[in-house]
Amino acid sequence: MKSSYYKYFAALLLFGSNGIVASNINLPSYEIVLLRLLLGSLFLITVFTVSRQRFTFYRNKHTCLYLFISASAMGASWMLLYEAYQQVGISIASLAYYCGPVIVMILSPFLFRETLTWPKIAGFLTVLAGMCLVNLQALDEGKTIWGLFCGLMSAFMYALMVTANKKAKPKSGLENSLLQLVIGSFIVVAFVSMQKNFVLSLTTIDWIPVLLLGLLNTGIGCYLYFSSITDLPVQTVAICGYLEPLSAVVFSVLFLHEVLLPLQMLGAVLILGGAIFGECFNPEKQQWLQSK
Repeated sequence: MKSSYYKYFAALLLFGSNGIVASNINLPSYEIVLLRLLLGSLFLITVFTVSRQRFTFYRNKHTCLYLFISASAMGASWMLLYEAYQQVGISIASLAYYCGPVIVMILSPFLFRETLTWPKIAGFLTVLAGMCLVNLQALDEGKTIWGLFCGLMSAFMYALMVTANKKAKPKSGLENSLLQLVIGSFIVVAFVSMQKNFVLSLTTIDWIPVLLLGLLNTGIGCYLYFSSITDLPVQTVAICGYLEPLSAVVFSVLFLHEVLLPLQMLGAVLILGGAIFGECFNPEKQQWLQSK
């Protein structure tokens, strides 16, 4: 279980740096998503082949179905999120996107029979309040309805991805990650093929961040993410998932020199504190340890 936590947190930090890496790529959002998926897929295919693993997903029809749903939702979520970035900015888009864990937590008692304990509820509400503070200033700006719609739909796709992946219960984290990226690639390729006058042109300067985003952040990041969330409670995934936008804010301050206002700093503290409290303060777990 500890290794799953470490892998999950490492994945969140990698995903939190996506915006920093992508800011150095001079391409439309859907092209960035396409390159991420293709390079990530090629990387994991290579690892899967070298390690001489075999596919097992086809042995269970329900696993195939849920993996397809999860991967399709991931591809759609990324495209919607990057479109929201362009339309309403990273702050509003991130706030809308991270309504996804709210949806996951609400559904978890019905889909996974997980009990909502008061520390998890309190921790989640604290995290949600922190997210509102981090993005408070951006909420006052006029934003397009289409951009907000894309942000909210990306949240629903995120929730669908997590719940479907938990239902799939894949045996191999590497196989799971590979299938997610490959199927997601087909979804994005189908979307891109419908775009008029599509021409993918990369400059020499773009190649380094593209490779970094595709191989490290997507290939390795998705392996760490999908190989860990199947072993963690869905509410833990929902609450601790907010460390991703928190790390994105911190990275933007450190590397892009963006100014973090006092209210946003308070929000960052609430996000981190709420996530730690909701996960670590568990009366049932404490009673079990005391009984041992």
